[in-house]
Amino acid sequence: MIQDIATVMWRDWIVLRRRLKKFILSRLVTPVLYLVAFGWGLGKNINIASGTYLDFLVPGIVALNTMNVSYMSITTVHAERVYHKSLEEYLSAPIEPTAFVLGKVLSAVVRALISTALILGVALSFGAGLNFEPITFLSVVVLNSIIFASVCFCAALKVQTYEELAQVNTYLLMPMSFLCGTFFSTAELPPVVRFVIEVLPLTHTSYLLREGFSLSSFLILSAYAIVLLWLAVKMFRRLSA
Repeated sequence: MIQDIATVMWRDWIVLRRRLKKFILSRLVTPVLYLVAFGWGLGKNINIASGTYLDFLVPGIVALNTMNVSYMSITTVHAERVYHKSLEEYLSAPIEPTAFVLGKVLSAVVRALISTALILGVALSFGAGLNFEPITFLSVVVLNSIIFASVCFCAALKVQTYEELAQVNTYLLMPMSFLCGTFFSTAELPPVVRFVIEVLPLTHTSYLLREGFSLSSFLILSAYAIVLLWLAVKMFRRLSA
């Protein structure tokens, strides 16, 4: 099983290594824009009790970025299934379906970790104060990446066109990007709206990255990761049956 997972990850790493420069440059664009627009621009007029708005913003950008990077890393599965038909090669290969799913998801985690390191480097250059618990921070980034990589894996096995895959982004990822505590605290939202928002995983990711370890939020994220990963494996097994 471990060898099969490593094989899938190695294949994805070779692809990433060939495009690493483009990947790094593309991952820097959005965080820099957010830091300039919200951190330097709008942030100068916002006072946060715990520090500067720039310090408040960075964990939210990390949460948002890991969601997007891990999700987009798995979109190739859809192309391999629908357009290139190369997913059939994996289905016929002597490899456990669970190992394939884990390999793809963990490859997405690696991409998210690289992107997170870039964001932290840029944030430091902007003068942000980074005050977090390394183990909690790393664990939350990994869990968040597993969650949204698994979401995309499930979507990639279900939808038939890129347009349908983009709709998942529009109706699921886009609302979470702006409402789940990434750019502002959810405490001021109306109770009903806040209840819905606090059910979503990205809210707990933003909270954990910003406030530190919370057992309830960590357990919620862990539950999301386990259930969605199990669902991705189940769907892929059904496809390979």
